[in-house]
Amino acid sequence: MSRFLCRSGEAISPYTPGEQPRERKFIKLNTNECPYPPSPRVAEAILAGFDAASPVPPEIASLRLYSDPEEKVLINAIAGFYGVEEEQVIAGNGSDEILAFAFRAFCDADAPLQFADLTYGFYPALCSLFGIPYVTVPLEEDFTLDIEKYKNCGRNVIIANPNAPTGIALPLSAIEEIAVSNPEHVVMVDEAYVDFGGESAVHLLDRCENLLVIQTFSKSRSLAGCRIGFAIGNRDLIADMQRIRCSFNPYNVNRLSILAGAAAMKDREYMEQCTARIRRTREKTSEGLKNLGFTVLDSRANFLFAKCPVMSGKEYFLKLREAGILVRRWDMERICDYVRISIGSEEDMEIFLKTTKELVAQKEGAENE
Repeated sequence: MSRFLCRSGEAISPYTPGEQPRERKFIKLNTNECPYPPSPRVAEAILAGFDAASPVPPEIASLRLYSDPEEKVLINAIAGFYGVEEEQVIAGNGSDEILAFAFRAFCDADAPLQFADLTYGFYPALCSLFGIPYVTVPLEEDFTLDIEKYKNCGRNVIIANPNAPTGIALPLSAIEEIAVSNPEHVVMVDEAYVDFGGESAVHLLDRCENLLVIQTFSKSRSLAGCRIGFAIGNRDLIADMQRIRCSFNPYNVNRLSILAGAAAMKDREYMEQCTARIRRTREKTSEGLKNLGFTVLDSRANFLFAKCPVMSGKEYFLKLREAGILVRRWDMERICDYVRISIGSEEDMEIFLKTTKELVAQKEGAENE
């Protein structure tokens, strides 16, 4: 830190993103990216109008201009997909920016926030950045969330559903109970992984005016590099967030991402095909790990949270890394022996299971010598 960093800056605890290797080639199962490319419609949308007489497509040439601050093309596609009005949608530079808009709009010293102790690490980081007081509620021993601890809690609430890093999902009835019991507070549902087996709370918006649903294009729509996120809620909540957006970065989604996001959102069939493949691979991988004695949580996301029967989480993580496979691990006491395994392609997961089987056999052989 420099001597110029202000006192509040010193107090910030930043979020630590997953490793993005640049030198060695790894099988990358550590950041929950989709193993399949974006919809073919994405490239078509970006390169539309290309011909021999125009070596630079109009969409590329237009990068000299600011993007549409209303993001009409993208907002229209999202609203159409979910059957809501355009005024109920806000888009951002990744769902992390959407989370920032929501936290800044609805939370402060007089409106604290509540979330689980084991969930997305960006929540406490944002609270630290904005000076928002928060309460963490421990998950149960089996890593499930007890909704009774959220009902009538008298605070704003954010719930990742399905949760990260556990992958466990709540039913819509539970989300509705929490929202209905906290009518004077905003209940935010972070649905980054909902397309892999969860239920979207968008269907509850007509009954819960205090509900805000947040999603991303990074996972099920294979656009992590485009940085597109969005939220859906009632018009007043979205207007509040637009107030924050236009006070911070009114051109927050670039031209190419607007085109890419709209095209990806309109290709429902492709998204459903990819997520179905990932679900099948997830279940096959889960079964393979269980056959090796692993503890594997019931995931509704594009990853598994698992504990090796013969190695600590750290040892297993490091041995996989030595073998050219990256997974994610945290040093937190409750989960230090678990690793989070993103679901890659069928081929990637076959190599992962084969490598894991060899590592377990080596460990067991060494212990029996």
